[in-house]
Amino acid sequence: MTSNQTLGNLIKIARQAKNYSQKQLSQLVEIDFTYLSRIENDRINSPPKEKKLKVIAQHLDLNEEELIFLSGRVPQNHKEFIKQHYKKMPIFFRRLRKNLEELKKNIERKQELNIWSVVPVPD
Repeated sequence: MTSNQTLGNLIKIARQAKNYSQKQLSQLVEIDFTYLSRIENDRINSPPKEKKLKVIAQHLDLNEEELIFLSGRVPQNHKEFIKQHYKKMPIFFRRLRKNLEELKKNIERKQELNIWSVVPVPD
């Protein structure tokens, strides 16, 4: 999954991979197929509730938590933890963001080094 992945695009790709029509998936999930169409086209004001996202994930073999986070929601099992540690959350997210940026740079440097290790050096 790329960093610019959207909820709708992920669901659409997974639905098509399972050979479900929008109507078939909407019946399985028990939502209106026009709502599913709006989800897939990222034209919704608010994402489906966690319960519906879990059902969608199950039918499409997607990770439930990832789908919930991608929707912009926080999984219920994380909400209590966040509430208990609310004062530490800003620091946590700043550090996480910084560490992810550093990790990305390290990966890019490693890939660059790997490229140079396979390039023959002329004598």
